[in-house]
Amino acid sequence: MPSTSLTNGTVNGNADSSPLGGGGERADVVAMLADDKPGVSMMEQLVPEITTHALSYLDYPSLCRLSMTNSLMRKAANDDNAWKALYHKDFTLEQDGIRPVNGWKEYYATTRAIMSVNTEFFTIIRDRSLQEMGRLWLNSDYVKCIHASGEYFSGYREVMQSWELCFNWEEGYDFQVHNVRTRIVSGMAWVTMKAYVNVDVGPFLITNLFEFHNGRWHLVHHHSSVMLNDVVNQQVLAQ
Repeated sequence: MPSTSLTNGTVNGNADSSPLGGGGERADVVAMLADDKPGVSMMEQLVPEITTHALSYLDYPSLCRLSMTNSLMRKAANDDNAWKALYHKDFTLEQDGIRPVNGWKEYYATTRAIMSVNTEFFTIIRDRSLQEMGRLWLNSDYVKCIHASGEYFSGYREVMQSWELCFNWEEGYDFQVHNVRTRIVSGMAWVTMKAYVNVDVGPFLITNLFEFHNGRWHLVHHHSSVMLNDVVNQQVLAQ
């Protein structure tokens, strides 16, 4: 196939007879196709956007492995937009408007740490380990705990006594946790979720509040309440 060259307003040496008409409109098109940056091709300018789009399909382990290959890939894998996309994919779109102080990569890593500690909380309940529960809570007089029964406990000692009673009188529940949402601000994080035990009891609506002390996250507030199912709601409204 013969090649077609665009030179000085002619096509293969002949005047351009395209619908664009005069040279002014043609010049506008040429200007649009021209490089925005001198010495840099259009494809080179698109590379960052293409790279970010490609990185958005990677999961957390893949993005970490990519950052260890070479300096070029390390720079690409540390791109803030890539970590923002990964955060939205793995966690939630609710925080699309925030701008983490230290970037999305650190925000993502901190969120993973909080999710891990929150999972540990339910593991401790399942295993009924008072010792591990004591390590999870911050040993302070301002910690608070409100159980699903509505009982309120304040201070580390009272909170631990409440969990001791729970573990002595109740079996270890294996919760199924859903709709987990996390928010982190300056060494503090709160997690909201629904926790299910069985189909007969409505889900527990739970809020856990954590604070960062001495290199680890500690629980400082726990609030649990039972969400009434539709049948119970109708009975309450009928009274």
